[in-house]
Amino acid sequence: MSEDQKTFMMMAIELSKNGMDSGKGGPFGCIIVKDGKVVGRGSNSVSSTKDPTAHAEVVAIRDACKNLDNFQLDGCEIYTSCEPCPMCLGAIYWARPKAVFYANTKQDAANAGFDDQFIYDELDKPIGERKITFHQLLGNEAKVVFQEWIKKEDKTLY
Repeated sequence: MSEDQKTFMMMAIELSKNGMDSGKGGPFGCIIVKDGKVVGRGSNSVSSTKDPTAHAEVVAIRDACKNLDNFQLDGCEIYTSCEPCPMCLGAIYWARPKAVFYANTKQDAANAGFDDQFIYDELDKPIGERKITFHQLLGNEAKVVFQEWIKKEDKTLY
């Protein structure tokens, strides 16, 4: 572990504390770094924004992508105060950074009252057995749009 990595992780941990202390949301913070410079930052702001997707990693990804003027985080490193939840993990994979560093584990989060295991359990179940019911509607109509996307010549792949 380099001194820079320690510094960036301490920044993420400080964001987690500051966000919590200021009433923004839960105790989570995240820093995104490219070429040794912070390009994005975020702390959990779920409760203050009334947005269940406003986890620290998602807020930081949005900030970094805006600052980099790109929808991907090529060459970036993510420093987050806690191992990412399933939603943040999905966002991280879509953003495609080169590495993720975390401090607290998902077990540490569960011990603090943030247990994501139920989501992992739900993902393993067939759709018909999940706690939230899912119903497919108008699949054929929606496929028409996908077929147009496939033919579209000026699309941006991601």
